[in-house]
Amino acid sequence: MTEKELMEAAIAQARKSLSEGGIPIGSALARNGQLLAVGHNKRVQESDPVTHAEIDCLRNAGRIGSFRDTVLYSTLMPCYLCSGAVVQFGIRRVIVGESRTFPGGPEFMRSHGVEVIDLDLAECVGMMTRFIAANPELWNEDIGR
Repeated sequence: MTEKELMEAAIAQARKSLSEGGIPIGSALARNGQLLAVGHNKRVQESDPVTHAEIDCLRNAGRIGSFRDTVLYSTLMPCYLCSGAVVQFGIRRVIVGESRTFPGGPEFMRSHGVEVIDLDLAECVGMMTRFIAANPELWNEDIGR
């Protein structure tokens, strides 16, 4: 799969979360262009404060051995919880849809040798902007405010 197709897989997961009444953030994990797993934010759906999209994706990947040769795609810049998981598992490259609506932890990841690429996709910005405007309390709860 191409990088565009892999990001589309993450975006599809964000849409799925939104359709379930959750926060529209999605993630995909790939190795050598092959999709290994997808996930989406399920914090609302499962009443679980740590089931962020990236965590759900890593759980869905399961035991794949080393994560060092994988690429994590996320529709939103990973927060510090998810940035910590990236560093912990040795993921070397993270590609995100946007960081305008939430800055996340790119400096933390970069300081640990992770290549972070922000695509600044209008679709991702729009999805999060609309969600935050419609659900400010839920969003603030998700980011710990």
